[in-house]
Amino acid sequence: MMKEPNRSLHQNYHDNHYGFPIHDDNELFGRLIMEINQAGLSWETLLKKEENFRKAYDDFDVKKVAAYDGKDRERLLNDAGIIRNKLKVNAAIENAKTFLLLQREYGSFEKWLEHHHPKTKGEWVKLFKKTFRFTGGEIVNEFLMSIGYLPGAHSPSCPVHRTILETNPMWAKQQ
Repeated sequence: MMKEPNRSLHQNYHDNHYGFPIHDDNELFGRLIMEINQAGLSWETLLKKEENFRKAYDDFDVKKVAAYDGKDRERLLNDAGIIRNKLKVNAAIENAKTFLLLQREYGSFEKWLEHHHPKTKGEWVKLFKKTFRFTGGEIVNEFLMSIGYLPGAHSPSCPVHRTILETNPMWAKQQ
């Protein structure tokens, strides 16, 4: 029912990204930034701004974002191509620093996730709230569903569901 170009934007995300495991820490970080920034907005708004976010946050390079200073914060807060929310910008920078700490301790952020798997949604939310900034229940749920750690991204009748099962997502390993 949705009209172009919005339909293609949503369909590309639905068919090729949502629920598929991500194994690159920078991409995992980028997805977390996107989910945090979606809070209070439509996902469509974020999909339309994804390339702007990539550019503004140095292609989601965790090391670069962790090193951002006051000038970078101001640059981000003045960038009309992204969501200019001080709490969300600060969360991205502080969460990048946390990613680096977890990478040092576990070898990668992905390994940190694997170390804590499996958890219920509630347990994940508690862990994320303790570990990261600006990570409430809906953000954590969508983040983990979108990267294959929690089920529910697609209904079993959706053709993409079968494709995702072939990638052996973490949520399927607990069944």
